[in-house]
Order: sequence, then C-alpha cells, then structure tokens
Amino acid sequence: MNFDLSPEQQEFRHIVHSFMANEVAPMAKHTDETSEFNWTATKKMADLGLKGLQIPEKYGGAEMDTISATIATEELAWACGSTSLAISAHNCLGMGPINDFGTEAQKEKWLPLLTSKEGRLGCLTLTEPGAGSDLRNIKTKAEKVGNEWVLNGSKMWATNASIAETMIVLCRTDGEEGSRALSHIIVPTDSPGVIIDPAEKKMGLNGSPTHAVTFDNVHVPLENLLGEQGRGLTQTLSTLTKGRISIGSLALGLAQAAFDASMKYAKERETMGTAIGNHQAVAFMLADMATEIQAARHMLYWAAWLKDEGRPYAKEAGMAKLLATDISEKTCRNAVQIHGGFGYSREFEVERMYRDTRLMSIGEGTSEILRMVIGRHLMAE
Repeated sequence: MNFDLSPEQQEFRHIVHSFMANEVAPMAKHTDETSEFNWTATKKMADLGLKGLQIPEKYGGAEMDTISATIATEELAWACGSTSLAISAHNCLGMGPINDFGTEAQKEKWLPLLTSKEGRLGCLTLTEPGAGSDLRNIKTKAEKVGNEWVLNGSKMWATNASIAETMIVLCRTDGEEGSRALSHIIVPTDSPGVIIDPAEKKMGLNGSPTHAVTFDNVHVPLENLLGEQGRGLTQTLSTLTKGRISIGSLALGLAQAAFDASMKYAKERETMGTAIGNHQAVAFMLADMATEIQAARHMLYWAAWLKDEGRPYAKEAGMAKLLATDISEKTCRNAVQIHGGFGYSREFEVERMYRDTRLMSIGEGTSEILRMVIGRHLMAE
C-alpha cells in the first residue's frame, strides 16, 4: 500500500498551488465582496488544463486521473472558495455528463468550447422549488414538437447559470410521473426563452453566481437529448457521486487554508508573554485541525483511487464527502475562535472561509442524505 503521490502528481500540485497563490488568492477578498467572478484567472486556467480536468485531450481537456483532479480542486479552494465552486461545478456537473453520456457529435460540438480560454463555463440545473433532494418531483417539461424539444419550467440554485455557455437540464420528456420519465437536455444559455434571474444573495461563496432560471417555450434540436431518454435520474445520480469527491476536496481546501491562517496567527499573536499557539487550549485545536484534515485527505484520495481503478466507490465517495465537509466546518469555526475578535472581522480571511464552507454539507447531497446513502450501502453488503 503506497500513500505517496506520484512524481507527476507532486509536480502538478506544486504548479497549481503556485498559480493559485499568484493569480487567485490575491483576488479572493475582492471576489467575495464584489461578487465579481474571476474571469482573468479562469481564462489562464485553460493553459493548465483546469477547465477540462478529466476531459480527453482530443476535446481540449487535460485527461487527468481523479486524484489529480482532486488535488486541483483542493488547491483552488485553498485560494478562493467562490472560484473553486464555479470551476468544480463546470468540470463535474457542466461537462461531466456530456463526456460520460454524450454522443461523439455532442462532445465535438461542446467540449472544445467549454475547455477553451474563449468559452464560458458549463452548468447543470436540477433543483426546483418543489424538488431538492427528491428529484422525482421534477416538474420542468420538454415536449417533442416536430424536430425540436420545447422546454417549460423553472429551476433554482443553478450554479454558473449567468457565466455558462450551456445548461444541462433535468426535465420530464414523456409527460408521465415517476423517475423513468426524466431526461437530460443540453440548452445553450443564449436560447430565446431562457430567463436567468439576478444572482441569489447568499451567506458565502458570493463570487460564484447562483440563479433561478425559467424556461419559457425554449426550443432546442432533438439531437440535444443527452444520453438515453428516461435515464436522466440515473445519469444525475452517477454525476453527483463523482461530484461528491470534488465537493469534498473543495471543503478540504478551505479547511487547509483556515488551518494555515491559524498556524500563522498562533505563532505571531502573543498573550501572557508567549505565542498563543503555546497555550494548551489553542494547541489542542491546532492538533485536531491537522489530524482531521489529514484523515479527510486520505479518505478523499482513497475514493478517487477506487474510481480510477474502476471499482465501486459510491459509498466511499459519500463517506469522504461527509467527513471532509464536517471537518471543514469544524476547522473553519475553530480558526475564527483562534483569531478571537479579529476572526469575526471581514479583514481576516478566516471569516470568509467559515461562510464559504457552510454550503459544502448541503450541495451534492446534504450530510443527512449522505448518511442515508451510506446506510443503504452498508445494509446491502
């Protein structure tokens, strides 16, 4: 059993970390406060393959293994939670289904654009006002009219909607109830009838735009059906399983950043004649942070390794995401505590990290849903 990263993975981590430290981290505060997406850095990410982490090279991607993709997301989140969430959603949700389920024509049409400097990002629209964790209640419909699909309905919490080239829409395609009536359809965001509401005002991750979207008689070609008709829910669950590794690594990156900031502060801040890190109360928090972050990292890499080996990994991805998000929230909370009153101030980055990590135990399956998923796997073994 070898826990070492390969030389290529180690070099990749160094390259990505340096890029994030120079191009993304200095803008993180501005990105959060202004809600301006960091396009400048995102365009440069195409040269590192970060706009197409696991997309084949022939479509402009980097064709990375899952551990390398996990490293990239972790380093991105270390620099900026908002930018990381947008890029993670783009890679896993906006492009992943096209790469996994699309026809060759669909891949050739969309993937080179989405991985390029010029192209914008991808988006997956699932959630509706009455359908969150229970996707069987999806109401958005797509009806065949001649050689087109006509979509009507509404979505919410659509990450990247306003900065996306395409949306993959989970909708009903045969008018019947039940999960077997759901399908994926690719909708260009500039299609007439696509109405993207103003960005939601959120607790954190303000530089990652999230929107309600309405489809008002939106016409797209029949060839925009992604995968098999009636297989939309199955395809969605497969996509979310992969996304759980990504969201877990995003949480891990935020936790690592909060720990790094806490270590720096604990060495510089003095009380009672010594650095606060020498006081047992602070030292214990730092020890827990370091231990738990390392545990989460090993579990995430384990799930990523299982995926790359072609072995079942849904349970392990759920476990890794559950652990990493819980640890990240605890770590960021304690980082604020270590900073004391300064930690509650927006002048210090740990305040932003605490707000940003709160979403991680909600997106791609809430912690409560994940415990149900893990429990079902355990009972089936």
